[in-house]
Amino acid sequence: MGLPPAQASVLSVLVFGGARTLSALADVEQVKAPTMTRIVDALERAGLAQRLPDADDRRKLSIAATAAGTRLMQQGRSRRVKALAQLLADLDRDERATLNAAIALLARLQTRKSGQ
Repeated sequence: MGLPPAQASVLSVLVFGGARTLSALADVEQVKAPTMTRIVDALERAGLAQRLPDADDRRKLSIAATAAGTRLMQQGRSRRVKALAQLLADLDRDERATLNAAIALLARLQTRKSGQ
């Protein structure tokens, strides 16, 4: 996508998780506020994110992806899905059965974790 990993990660949070405050983004990314400020500034300069007045408290700002940022992330996701689909298409029947069994096991483990 042409972005450093930290910027790509923050943009992903914004595109697929919605707008967040700077402090919420810093918490999600496990960085300090000054580091997040630099990341958001870079995303803004690239036209991929924007600061907007918070809907509930106009003294606060929310960071949101722009249309260009959303497009970039969706294009990246599409490329990864296509690459994965090609890899899966190359598996033989036994390999697909093994993968399906592993997926079922992971889903069962996730269900147990969610029920706790």
